[in-house]
Amino acid sequence: MSDSLDALLARAEGWAAQDPDPFTKAELEALISARDEAELADRFDGTLEFGTAGLRGALGAGSNRMNRVVVTRAAAGLAAYLKDPSTSSGQVRATAGAAVVIGYDARHNSDVFARDTAEVMTGAGLRALVMPRPLPTPLLAFAIRELGCVAGVMVTASHNPPQDNGYKVYLGDGSQIVPPADAEIAARIAAVPALDEIPRGDGGRILDEDIVDRYLDTVAGLAGDGPRDLRTVYTPLHGVGGTSVLQVLETAGFEAPSVVEQQEEPDPEFPTVAFPNPEEPGAMDLAMALAEANHVDLVVANDPDADRCAAAVPSPHGWRMLRGDEVGALLGHHLLHQGKKGTYACSIVSSSLLGKMAAEHGQPYAETLTGFKWISRVPDLAFGYEEALGYCVDPEHVKDKDGVSALLLLCEMAAAEKARGRTLVDVLDHIAEHHGLHATDQLSVRVSDLTLIAQAMERLRDHPPTSLGGLAVETAEDLSLGSESLPPTDGLRYRLAEGARVVVRPSGTEPKLKAYLEVVIPVHPDDGVDAARISAAGRLDAIKADVRHALGI
Repeated sequence: MSDSLDALLARAEGWAAQDPDPFTKAELEALISARDEAELADRFDGTLEFGTAGLRGALGAGSNRMNRVVVTRAAAGLAAYLKDPSTSSGQVRATAGAAVVIGYDARHNSDVFARDTAEVMTGAGLRALVMPRPLPTPLLAFAIRELGCVAGVMVTASHNPPQDNGYKVYLGDGSQIVPPADAEIAARIAAVPALDEIPRGDGGRILDEDIVDRYLDTVAGLAGDGPRDLRTVYTPLHGVGGTSVLQVLETAGFEAPSVVEQQEEPDPEFPTVAFPNPEEPGAMDLAMALAEANHVDLVVANDPDADRCAAAVPSPHGWRMLRGDEVGALLGHHLLHQGKKGTYACSIVSSSLLGKMAAEHGQPYAETLTGFKWISRVPDLAFGYEEALGYCVDPEHVKDKDGVSALLLLCEMAAAEKARGRTLVDVLDHIAEHHGLHATDQLSVRVSDLTLIAQAMERLRDHPPTSLGGLAVETAEDLSLGSESLPPTDGLRYRLAEGARVVVRPSGTEPKLKAYLEVVIPVHPDDGVDAARISAAGRLDAIKADVRHALGI
């Protein structure tokens, strides 16, 4: 038996001895008995890292998995951080009677992880307020400020595969953590003693439905007076958004949508989709089939924790999914024309179109790193979005992406356009005629070996491309160096001729390397928007092929 296996067995036996979960304990004991070196190494060579996305990973036993041991330690580290007056100057510190609100989705073990978190918080002398049932992530973000809490925890893995779960942390301002809070919390997690030394209290106070109703009424109130004639199909993709969306639409005066029956109820196995993400191929097939059969005006969807919103529209060639940047442009257009004042913001991988629209209306514009932890912190934010279907339309109440409120405003806009004899595509065409067609695409490479991502990024830094898709690279920016407007991040941005752009970065939540592409094509009156779309598609394909070649994976 090798020394490495000896060490792995010792770590695994020590872990099993403290594991409070009989299922993961038995799972680990079976691996120990089988002396499965490869599987034990995968579970114990490293620790699931706590970062700005909190925790996220596959369920199972071991330090490199999501389980009750990892979650309990994370909760204890967070409690220690909240009670330490020396951390992150300017943050609200926990005092006597300070509360942490805890939410959870319908994934495997989400309720268990929420209960463990509550017991650790009360054991640390904090109050724990627990959501009454599996509910959308934006409701948790709303509750933090609504209830005056010093922090919030949401147990969710968003749109990850069924075997995953996660742990998202917010502070008292209602925004997700950013540096240095993530590193400070991680340091306190690392200092947590053995599990049996962590004080545990009761399960906290289970909130009643009043907090849910307050959120839903706040969202419904975003829709102003106007037309309500709109037929929709909706799917929550086996997630927790269904009842919330139906109540909001009803309160706002819309006809109940036709809901995809096979995906209506929360199901942690997500049986009808390969990946429970509306962006993934095939995820929206059932919704589009129902739309085709019912002759509706719009298809809308949430991801499983309802913080993202997707939409599809009828076209001459069948139902067409709108890209995240298209929905972002529509919502930005809607809010600007309503006269909403403040800063309009999006991430560096989103389209540059929003900045031009904001400038036309005399409103400030800001660009941030990817993730709503950055977008939500833009001063005087009026609207923020990122191309991965995340939209913040009411930052006064929810400083995070919110798929429920975004869905409502999209329906409001579609109904108003229908009353004028127009569609959402007509609005997009109008925007393109005015600002040029801003077409975006993405290259996403999933890997099993994370070293391939680091090697690809190093290759690009050592051998930067001089042209992509036949367009000259005018500037190449290494985002890891940071700038006056952006903190450092692992990424590369290329500005090409004719307004085109490419950003390459590793995914923050999945084992993927992503490239975000944008081209800008003027719309000539004689040719129309369709001709510009054809030209843009060809140019994006050419850029994508060159980026793939440059990555070498």
